[in-house]
Amino acid sequence: MESFAHRHLLDIEGLTRAEVERILDTAEAFFEVSRRPVRKVPTLRGKTIINLFYEASTRTRTSFELAGKRLSADVINMNVSASSVEKGETLQDTCRTLEAMHPDVVVMRHGTSGAPNYVASKIDCSVINAGDGMHAHPTQALLDAFTIRKRKGAIDNLVVTICGDIAHSRVARSNAHLLKLFGCEVRVVGPRTLLPPAVDSMGVRVYDRLDEALEGADVVMVLRIQRERLEGALLPSLREYARTFGLGPKSLALAKPDAIVMHPGPMNRGVEIESVVADSDRSVVLDQVEAGVAVRMALLYLLAGDTAESPAIGESG
Repeated sequence: MESFAHRHLLDIEGLTRAEVERILDTAEAFFEVSRRPVRKVPTLRGKTIINLFYEASTRTRTSFELAGKRLSADVINMNVSASSVEKGETLQDTCRTLEAMHPDVVVMRHGTSGAPNYVASKIDCSVINAGDGMHAHPTQALLDAFTIRKRKGAIDNLVVTICGDIAHSRVARSNAHLLKLFGCEVRVVGPRTLLPPAVDSMGVRVYDRLDEALEGADVVMVLRIQRERLEGALLPSLREYARTFGLGPKSLALAKPDAIVMHPGPMNRGVEIESVVADSDRSVVLDQVEAGVAVRMALLYLLAGDTAESPAIGESG
């Protein structure tokens, strides 16, 4: 296969539109694999993938684990948050331990922004950022783009409204960077206390009223209100947030009639989104979950190196 230009995936910034499209096109091939009776190909047989998660995760970790196993790779899950860190191991020592295992890809989630970049500089294998602090979540942005393209036919020049806790959201940042590559108008909306100080530098349109931000939107992306991050009285109450910024049928009616609703999960039903919207035919939340496996299969394949077999679309293993 033609080599992918990057050894790691640490952020959306640094990717070109053509590179994003290559990832999405590759994911299309693996999307078909995931719908077969036998959902496995020999593409990464003999490769080793380590999932290194310092933060709790269900969807992302499970998605990467499934992706690796469907590619026939050996997948190791290291729950470091409950072991090495509590025993005092430094990140540098963890890097040395990983290096001794000779993995091909390390998938890393960490609460500190930049931690995956540090690990990438210390070990001799590919590193995929599965979310770091409030900085970036590139694979979420890619699976969101895949979902949008599959449902809308194209990503170009759409109006995308991102609602909620923008200040603490690595999802919002990564999506904003990716969508701008396709000429989208990206709007962010939330309480002023949940908008980052330099929000204008993200190249987005900023709103503090939900109705205005939703008017004419093609895509509505709702972010989870992260209760664990809101101990500093950034909101009067969750009830007040739901009343003014929660997405319901009335507010969604301001978007375009064919607008889709997205959410990275897990959802706080009745807070940032009403169940009647989350479960409607305009919701693509479950499509996002399915897309996540295909996109992560594509990334593992592209970063595994020149020795990886082709996707072998007509072959199961």
